[in-house]
Amino acid sequence: MRSPRISGLKVRRIYRYWIAVRLYRAQLGLSLRVTLAALLSLAVAQSLDLPLPLWAALTAIIVTQMSVGRSLKATINYLSGTLGGAVYGAGIAVFVPHSSETALLAALAIAVAPLALIAAINSNLSAAPITGVIVILLPEFTHASPVASAVDRVIEVALGGCIGFVVSLLVLPSNAHRLAIEAAAGALDQMARALVDLMAGLKKGRDIDSLHRIQDHLGEALVQLSTIAAEAEHERSARLAAGPDTRPLMSTLLRLRHDLVMIGRVTLAPLPEILQARLQSPLAQVEAAIADCLRASSAALRARRPPPSPDRVESSFAAYAAEVAAIRGEGLTRSLPGDSAERFFTLGFAFEQMHQDLQELEARVVEWAEPSKRARRAIADRVVR
Repeated sequence: MRSPRISGLKVRRIYRYWIAVRLYRAQLGLSLRVTLAALLSLAVAQSLDLPLPLWAALTAIIVTQMSVGRSLKATINYLSGTLGGAVYGAGIAVFVPHSSETALLAALAIAVAPLALIAAINSNLSAAPITGVIVILLPEFTHASPVASAVDRVIEVALGGCIGFVVSLLVLPSNAHRLAIEAAAGALDQMARALVDLMAGLKKGRDIDSLHRIQDHLGEALVQLSTIAAEAEHERSARLAAGPDTRPLMSTLLRLRHDLVMIGRVTLAPLPEILQARLQSPLAQVEAAIADCLRASSAALRARRPPPSPDRVESSFAAYAAEVAAIRGEGLTRSLPGDSAERFFTLGFAFEQMHQDLQELEARVVEWAEPSKRARRAIADRVVR
């Protein structure tokens, strides 16, 4: 009879495997799609007796990407580059004699140089130089005509590209809209952590290197989101996915990041002690309310549910504004050095901008909520009113 301890170890091991699968499900799905696309394209190319089935398999691997939108973009770009390179390479091979080794090198240079320049200007056509080289050199080994070599190359790439895209679309498809939600939610979580780190600088100040590290991490998160959002728009334009436009959400997050940049500049030096004493409680309320709002908005995006209530944010900003008005009414800002006064008013302006941008974030989260959840939120608002 097996001991309960052994059974418990097996359960924990299975649970760890399940957690690992959940954590890397996108990567595992991509691995499966790439493998299946390569095998299918190779099998179909061999069944059609194509000269080089290798190129079909390689193309399928290249165009099978993490999301459907990225696969669509990669397929279009690779096919466009291949077609252009094949036509130009075949033209050079036909009209530029290259019977000798020196002539072959000259023809290759004439073919590669313009295609490489085009690829450098437009990275979407990066396959063109490779195709031009293959079209010129391959007939030297296979003894096929340049035109036949170009046609075969286009067919092989088209076959691999189509199979890769179809596999991306049908086999465990990863929707770029869903990936955009995850990336946006992750950026909001990072903004919440950055805000807490930045606000600590109002008491002790902050060195420029640590400030750059915080801002660089935010910038990397938004660059990743921008790439995924572009893929999501490819899906929407091709009617491969239905969902809100990602650009307004991206714009809102960029404005929130700019607000954090302004706050970060203020925290390079601590606020004067007289202001710290008066603003300690209002600043703590604002920091907690904004950070919680960002985290709750992140969770709402992931769950496709309506945004959190803005009441706590509104009350914290109102309390801060009231205390700032009292400080100015008492004339405390007149005795401050110029740079301290500037930081004080810049902080207030940053909070005003963030207040507006958080309201905009609320509208964006509402857009991404599922229709049924938006309806329930609207009913609840009417009841409250």
